[in-house]
Amino acid sequence: MSRAVNIAPFDPCSAATWLARGRAPNHAEAIAKAWRDYPDLPPTSPAADRMARTRERVVAMRPVNDAIAAATEAERQVRNFGFTESRAVSPHGDERDAAILRGRDRYGYDWNQAVRYADGWYAAHAGWDHRAPAKAAERPAYDRGFADGGGDVDDLFDAARRTNLAAGRSAAPVLSQGAARSLPSDWPKPSDRPRPTPWPRRVIILGDHPVAALGRTGVLERFRETGGRFGGHAIILTAARGFVSSTGISPEAEELTAARADELIASPEQADRLRALLSGIDVEDILVALHGEYLRVLDAHSVALPICRNRERTRNTPLQVKAHLKLWLDRGREAGSNLGAGHIRWSKATKGLTAKLGELTAHYQGPGPGRGHLVSIEQGGAPAHGFIDPSGKLLAPTLIVGSKARLRDEMARALRLFGGATRFDAL
Repeated sequence: MSRAVNIAPFDPCSAATWLARGRAPNHAEAIAKAWRDYPDLPPTSPAADRMARTRERVVAMRPVNDAIAAATEAERQVRNFGFTESRAVSPHGDERDAAILRGRDRYGYDWNQAVRYADGWYAAHAGWDHRAPAKAAERPAYDRGFADGGGDVDDLFDAARRTNLAAGRSAAPVLSQGAARSLPSDWPKPSDRPRPTPWPRRVIILGDHPVAALGRTGVLERFRETGGRFGGHAIILTAARGFVSSTGISPEAEELTAARADELIASPEQADRLRALLSGIDVEDILVALHGEYLRVLDAHSVALPICRNRERTRNTPLQVKAHLKLWLDRGREAGSNLGAGHIRWSKATKGLTAKLGELTAHYQGPGPGRGHLVSIEQGGAPAHGFIDPSGKLLAPTLIVGSKARLRDEMARALRLFGGATRFDAL
């Protein structure tokens, strides 16, 4: 039995219509008034008259559109300066954040001008050359910042003098062990460029709560199905006990509140636990799949994390976390195997799906003989014959993919397999 759905008609002459679409009350009323004063003409009216009516309504709405744009810009200014203020007083803040705020407070600059002021100040402070922005309106702010930073464009030896001063400043302070490390919240997002790493040297750190870990059937289970079977290591940050191994999580997970996060941050035992969980592992690759309060706790105890070749962190939305996790999982390899590294470049599917890795190319050739989909691996325009894997097995330059949904994954896997193989005639 179907159920009728009542959908309210779109009435542009009503302020309620625009209120429901996020407009402020005064803006909503102004838009509705423009529609009431200049409504659409009937479809039977001449096209020229209907176009003229539309232009009249656009003119009538121009003041409110300008007001909306001004309000949006004001919100952007407040939001950007607010973020910079909070960052300036946090461990993530730097001299450039302070310069942005100084340009605003000292000279009354808006956000764009304050950023250019900070660019000029930092260029002079770091010993860089004077490089004025392309927009003429932003050059005075840049020039003033450059002068405040100690720069003098009229001095022939200005750049050399400032470079020496900057070198002296960088050599003077002795940073503590914690200050010399980048925090996990500053780590880059995963990519396919780093070389594949054996699973016994890879570590993933995630939270036990579904909000932090996207559900145990998400991040943790996907890790267990891949790297967990080949010696990968997982560390769980729990609200109840802090850092534990992946085998030590309780069936019922608690939410990590800000108050509980503060308790874990204040506990030196958590850093010791993290060191103990990582002891005995020759870590080359770490992925942090934490967000919010979980990430704040790990930042506080990041001194316990080893400095290794690849350190990355997933980002923001569940879809992004899923994509980043897949990139990271695909870089893992079993002990004794070898895979090619680098960024795989994909062509448009409309021109025939093609993927390239170095001098190797994977081509989708269409339906395979009998069933499946045929993919060929080529080198220099010819089939890639003569490649052998680490076990001595000769690799075939063609493969059949059963499902079209798996086509990209299998093409990428084959490219990396050939990229890590050895040419028989090169032995």
